[in-house]
Amino acid sequence: MVDDIRKATYDQVSFREAVADTIQMLYTMGPEVRYDSYHVKVVKSSLTRSLAERFPDVQDEITAAFKDHVPTTEGRNPDYRDLNIHFTIDVIKAARTINLFPDFLKPFAGRYFTNIESQIERAMGHLRPMIQDRLDKEDEYGKDWPGKPNDCLSWLLELAEGKQRTIRDLTMRILTINFAAIHTTSMAFTQILFDLAANPSFVPALREEVETVIREEGYSKMSLHKMVKLDSFIKESQRLGGNSAISMQRKVLKDFTFSDGTFVPKGSTIAVANFAIHHDEENYADPSVFDGFRFSKMREQQTEGFSKHQMVALNNEYIVFGNGRHACPGRFFAVNELKALLAHTLLNFDVAFENNGPRPLDGWFGLTVAPDPKVSVMFRKRR
Repeated sequence: MVDDIRKATYDQVSFREAVADTIQMLYTMGPEVRYDSYHVKVVKSSLTRSLAERFPDVQDEITAAFKDHVPTTEGRNPDYRDLNIHFTIDVIKAARTINLFPDFLKPFAGRYFTNIESQIERAMGHLRPMIQDRLDKEDEYGKDWPGKPNDCLSWLLELAEGKQRTIRDLTMRILTINFAAIHTTSMAFTQILFDLAANPSFVPALREEVETVIREEGYSKMSLHKMVKLDSFIKESQRLGGNSAISMQRKVLKDFTFSDGTFVPKGSTIAVANFAIHHDEENYADPSVFDGFRFSKMREQQTEGFSKHQMVALNNEYIVFGNGRHACPGRFFAVNELKALLAHTLLNFDVAFENNGPRPLDGWFGLTVAPDPKVSVMFRKRR
């Protein structure tokens, strides 16, 4: 049945419509993002193609973030950082509020019971000078003007046309991309830190792999690709943790029948129970046990070809990133970011829970799972 959803056509089931209903996109992010998703193409193509070139920026941001938060100090632009962190929270809160109302009252609820519009204005205050400068340079020198940065705003402007080239629209695109990336990555890395602190026996082998690869290959996007155990540890953490009990949500646009005869009427929302799949002993031996090198051992047994056991690979037994046409377009960036974060941690710190306590249980809110926000992980600078 997972294959049925994966192979279904756009006119049968829609990921975009399912998300639009869940977060009430029309009222939380506006008609620009609701009805036109060209920014997804930017993530899927431009961002993925530029991973190697932008990797030094990822390193720089990770180094700065650790300086800011271990221990906590202020750095970069704290207001813009705070805005992007809380925009996601505000959108989710707003969506839950709006979903309490019948359809005819949702525009009213979106306007009077949320603070999304003020957050958008705040973001425009930060981004307006940069966006206007880029637009002015394009007008004066053309699209390929000298010194044009290779960044998200440039990628958006390469595809944007007409009304898409306004300051508000471009601001919304950047907020939307950050909305999809920031909290998913931060929760994933928190789960990884929890698993690292709870399973210190994996640290020596992980640290040895990172140090060996960097010594032989340097530190780059390509060298991260050779850190097989690192990839495995992260993938196993997300297999057991993840951030939801379901994946591959789709809204049924026309009556749909699964291959086993199950009928789903138009207007329904369907999904795959990824938490159950990831904990199924038919798919994984000892599925409730954390084995940080589970997937690297699987890769050792594979003799040739692209490894289906890499974290970015898509299959029906591991669907953290979904599967099929609507698989997460930013998964290549996300995995590289998580590997760089974990590598930085291993190279510079030892981590542990207070009193070397056990791994804390995750918290559940409906179908959503998250690491316990009250738990602290202690960092000690390596000597």
